Amino acid sequence: MAERFDLWVYLSASPLLWLTLTLAVWLLVDAIVQAVGRNPLANPVLISILLVAALLVATGTPYATYFAGAQFIHFLLGPATVALAVPLVRHWPIVRENLLPMLAALGVGSVVAVGSAVGLAVLFGLPEGVVTAIAPKSVTAGVAMAITSSFGGDPALTAVLVISTGVIGAVIVTPLMNAMGIRDYTARGFAVGLASHGIGTARAFTVDPVAGLFAGIAMGLNAVVTALIVPLLLR
Repeated sequence: MAERFDLWVYLSASPLLWLTLTLAVWLLVDAIVQAVGRNPLANPVLISILLVAALLVATGTPYATYFAGAQFIHFLLGPATVALAVPLVRHWPIVRENLLPMLAALGVGSVVAVGSAVGLAVLFGLPEGVVTAIAPKSVTAGVAMAITSSFGGDPALTAVLVISTGVIGAVIVTPLMNAMGIRDYTARGFAVGLASHGIGTARAFTVDPVAGLFAGIAMGLNAVVTALIVPLLLR
């Protein structure tokens, strides 16, 4: 037992261990989600987070040690976002036809996403730091954390809120859109991308390529608009 413990201590200090375990967890979860027909309630991001968190707690591994390996995956978020330009080029005629509706939805959706979050936070008397952290919850984590930091908020809290927003949006988007009778994948994709950033966009791509395309567009545009709206509102 002592030898096994010493071996684990040695391996746990290696960034490659946590990189490998993260990839292994994702492959396992993706297989499970595929086995249940990619039901929206079986969100792979949420399940993976819970499994990795349980593993860290069980082994007593600090998050900083884990992130030393996971940062390689984190780095790929940038190229993955840029790669969204590929379906944009492929489906440009559809995007051009829906340009005006997208701009209108973007303006309303961005204001509602920020305004409703801040309004509810103020209504319930939450501290100023929490109000600042919750304002950019509907944009991708990198942008949201930068906005929060510029106003003296807690970027870590913002990251938690961003991930929670993305997971909730990805889980409810399909049943909600079906219940509302919205069958247009351009509208469905744009809505989830605007409200639930990258996690919602990933879900949209599993449902339909056009939905994923418009979700990616909404995610990018909302990040720009929110970065302009939040400073005005918080001031």
